[in-house]
Amino acid sequence: VQLQASGGGLVQTGGSLRLSCEASGRTFSYASMGWFRQAPGKEREFVSVIRWSGGSTYYADSVKGRFTISRDNAKNTVYLQMNSLKPEDTAVYYCAAGRSRYALSALSSLGSYNDWGQGTQVTVSS
Repeated sequence: VQLQASGGGLVQTGGSLRLSCEASGRTFSYASMGWFRQAPGKEREFVSVIRWSGGSTYYADSVKGRFTISRDNAKNTVYLQMNSLKPEDTAVYYCAAGRSRYALSALSSLGSYNDWGQGTQVTVSS
């Protein structure tokens, strides 16, 4: 499957952005879509995950209550609505597709995903 992430940009503290990740190819073989982020000099970290079927979601504590993940099955697209952005949210955001059907709380590791998008830069100015 190919993943195309978009929607990043520069925003002030407290602002909002919506990221999109469009999947193409054998998308039916994937159970979940996740968002990760990587700040300069730091490891890639989990942000959120959603099931294609049913729409169950799971979030990292650092974004809970501020970010919302959703999907449009007809468009094979997953979204990440990011509100109340903080400078520490600055990072390259990556979407990923995974076949694992483990509980969502177990899908916070990079190894749970099979394919990755190219990343989109999010910069939050203070």
